Amino acid sequence: MNNELTFVSWNVNGLRACVTKGFLDHFHSYDADFFCLQEIKLQEGQIELDLGPEYKLFWNYAQKKGYSGTAIFTKHEPISVHYGIEDNEEPEGRIITLEYESFFLITVYTPNSKRDLSRLDYRLEWEQRFASYVTELKSKKAVIICGDLNVAHLDIDVKNAKSNIGNSGFTAEERACMSALQKQGFVDSFRHLYPELEDRFTWWSFMAKVRERNIGWRIDYFLVSEQLQNHIIEATIEDHVMGSDHCPVTLKLAIDVS
Repeated sequence: MNNELTFVSWNVNGLRACVTKGFLDHFHSYDADFFCLQEIKLQEGQIELDLGPEYKLFWNYAQKKGYSGTAIFTKHEPISVHYGIEDNEEPEGRIITLEYESFFLITVYTPNSKRDLSRLDYRLEWEQRFASYVTELKSKKAVIICGDLNVAHLDIDVKNAKSNIGNSGFTAEERACMSALQKQGFVDSFRHLYPELEDRFTWWSFMAKVRERNIGWRIDYFLVSEQLQNHIIEATIEDHVMGSDHCPVTLKLAIDVS
């Protein structure tokens, strides 16, 4: 019989700042099996977190101070841990992969192409390498990908689709990368359950009244390889949770960790 596992993913936009805004209360309220973070914006030794003895903490720090970085806090000891895509690369700390008997869990912070699209070419090259990496893992066992993928895939995933066409995070090229990943057999868990649900977003600009008026983008995801799609119990967008310009997203799966 499968167990029910709870996964949470949150771009905290600076973990130290988020801790001052109630992060620990939110963390403990979820009591998640896996709590994945993006954009932690810190270096080793810059924070002390007491999450309780049941949690193991894995960090991938960016070389640049106050920038990027990812983490996973989990109750389950992995078989292996891998940082980045290839070994000894990924200076921006964007990926952590934990391996378990029945699946790989990947937290990822996809590069932003920047407002002027000056980093779009780099982003697209990175997307190719990432797609190859996760597709190779998928050939071995089930894969769960979570994080800030920095793209609103469908028109329904951004408040004002027409006026945002071509903007960073909503270019044809970035959206095509997400489409290609789904064609490779990765399922958007939220849209799998709620294909037509509108006005559900995970990121809002810091501009005045934008979040109050829910003028947002859905750019944070849980993607699962197709063999897990029938194991999805629930996928939520926790847009009531404050503390970052992103909100957490969650996934509940009927799956064994071992």
